[in-house]
Amino acid sequence: MSASSPSWCLYLLECRNGSYYAGITNDLEARWRAHASGKGARYTRANPPLRLLGSRPYPDRASASRAEWQLKRLPRAAKLAFLLAP
Repeated sequence: MSASSPSWCLYLLECRNGSYYAGITNDLEARWRAHASGKGARYTRANPPLRLLGSRPYPDRASASRAEWQLKRLPRAAKLAFLLAP
């Protein structure tokens, strides 16, 4: 990964029970594998993910964490739009 590329991302999963799960990571592929195999977050162990709805890059952990906090405060209908907005 080059120094100019984003090192963190915010992602949104759709879970088997129909809920959304938001998180941040610096390795989206590895994090998806962890969630899908039942070794991710406690929530996704109980509610396995069906698919990755989207992700958004951030330059550092702090900005990704702030975006995650903002996303989690939104109503469900607005979450995907927030994540996919330019």
